[in-house]
Amino acid sequence: MHIYEKRRDIVSHVATLLKEQKTIGFVPTMGALHKGHMALVEKALKENDTVIVSVFVNPTQFNNSEDLINYPRTLESDVALLSKLSTNIVVFAPVPKEVYGAQMISTNYDFEGLENEMEGKFRPGHFDGVGTVLKRLFEIVSPTRAYFGEKDFQQLQIVKKLVELEKMSVQIIGCPIFREENGLALSSRNKRLNRKQLEASPLIYKTLKQVKKDFGIKSVIELNEWVSEQFKNNEILELEYFEIAKISDLKSIKEKQQDTKYRAFIAAFAGKIRLIDNIALN
Repeated sequence: MHIYEKRRDIVSHVATLLKEQKTIGFVPTMGALHKGHMALVEKALKENDTVIVSVFVNPTQFNNSEDLINYPRTLESDVALLSKLSTNIVVFAPVPKEVYGAQMISTNYDFEGLENEMEGKFRPGHFDGVGTVLKRLFEIVSPTRAYFGEKDFQQLQIVKKLVELEKMSVQIIGCPIFREENGLALSSRNKRLNRKQLEASPLIYKTLKQVKKDFGIKSVIELNEWVSEQFKNNEILELEYFEIAKISDLKSIKEKQQDTKYRAFIAAFAGKIRLIDNIALN
């Protein structure tokens, strides 16, 4: 397994792959890898000649400095996990200077309003940081396909829009959410949850499943009120937002329309740890 820290080295390796007309699958991560990441890598291995996994905690997408400091960094164990899957994986683990150069500044993007919904309302500048780092990583890695989990569904839609706006040739592949047995969506942040928080966290997915079940018989207002009540009665989890939104533009709705696809989204805090999840409704 090749592990590169320098931009020039990964660029040289990629140039060789492209000269040999190899297809490249790319899985961008911030490390602290789990089974959800492994599922993305496994799919990429099946669909490409080789796979590159980036392990980079991107400073520009954190609007909370404490969250950036506390984000788990486990490169050694990440590499060990990947090596069990295949020797045909390349790891790119740069420091910020290798990605950004001397100036670590985000580009201001217009994602046609996608960036202003849900996460964008509560995390100012987050999607500018996401767009900036992914554009740079795509330029470095030159992937044929890039793989993203649907847990960050808004991010997935924004990445697709980024590729469209920047006229990049990479194909963006969305993959199903990988869950714990209790339904909790896998996230690197889950490692920071204490026992009580872990025990309480299945409420998020349980709530989403009930919303999906009731979507055809209850109004959006009724569903919003019901979800709010579920979290009011929970001492561990604090609801940040619940929204039912159109998949096309991610705008939240007050009434349902025929022939329109919807998804339900939740963000909640367990102490200082932020958890997100979503589910397709129809």
